[in-house]
Amino acid sequence: MSATRIPPPQPAQRVGAAPKKVDPKIPDEGPDFRTQFHAWVESHRASIVDSLRRLGRQPIGSFFTCLVMAVALSLPMGLSLLLNNVERLGGSWQRAAQISLFMQLDVKDAAGQALSKQIEGMPDVASAEWISREQALAEFQQQSGLGQALKELPDNPLPGVVLVTPQEVDKPTLEALRQRLSELPKVEQAQVDLLWVERLSAILKLGERFVFGLTLLLVMALLLVIGNTIRLHIENRRTEIEVIKLVGGTDSYVRRPFLYMGALYGFGAGLLAWLVLAYGLNWLNGAVVNLAGLYGSNFALDGVPAGDGFSLVIGAVLLGYIGAWLAVARHLRELAPR
Repeated sequence: MSATRIPPPQPAQRVGAAPKKVDPKIPDEGPDFRTQFHAWVESHRASIVDSLRRLGRQPIGSFFTCLVMAVALSLPMGLSLLLNNVERLGGSWQRAAQISLFMQLDVKDAAGQALSKQIEGMPDVASAEWISREQALAEFQQQSGLGQALKELPDNPLPGVVLVTPQEVDKPTLEALRQRLSELPKVEQAQVDLLWVERLSAILKLGERFVFGLTLLLVMALLLVIGNTIRLHIENRRTEIEVIKLVGGTDSYVRRPFLYMGALYGFGAGLLAWLVLAYGLNWLNGAVVNLAGLYGSNFALDGVPAGDGFSLVIGAVLLGYIGAWLAVARHLRELAPR
């Protein structure tokens, strides 16, 4: 008796179902773009929610981290704003570099006023003011204290003067403007205090370089702060990250929550720095106004412009993102499953 051969089990098939037709010419395209985009958005949303939840679990530590970053951000921005306010002190720094055009003695008031209007229309000139011979003599009598002696003179020895205020306080530009004005008709002499301009320019450049150097140092400090903070978060989640990489998680998937966490730290620090600057300038403005009032001036500090505030917040977010990226990139190769 021969053994009956038993066929292997076959997959079940519904009775009466038509056989599935597979067209070999049509490739399997996988998920469409809409599905992929929805998955990408959902992944980023989950990363942001996870970062916010983890920051919310440590509100005090997160706040002080943002506060340290805010102090480091507010120092260079505050010094830059104070430097800009100092440039406005006394009306304008430009008036310290006025060019005095001493006219010939036979120049009348009408000709002097016409010349001042002509000079005011030049591209490098902010304004021009005509001072007549009589006005110059009256001012000299008042300032010198020689009023009675000057009245004994038979004629007014002072010429008319055109005071020219340049648009830019720059030595080469100012010297070129002085040379051009000295060649105008009826101009006896064109004089400008270039030594004071050089001193003024040196002071301003010193302040700008100091602010720039301080900014670089504090930016490096911010990157170290945010990098160390993200490193601590990575160490706390080392086991979780190793499991994620063990089941096939990509580096970008592991990196994404920490990048959002760094950006959120930067956003909070930027807002706090904006508030610190606004409050600090407002608090300092009271003393500045009182001091300026003693000198008969209405000078007051400007607040934080909206554009500078938004730039501060955006810059803080970028610094937080870059610091987190550097921290994760450094430790990512150590996160392989062991």
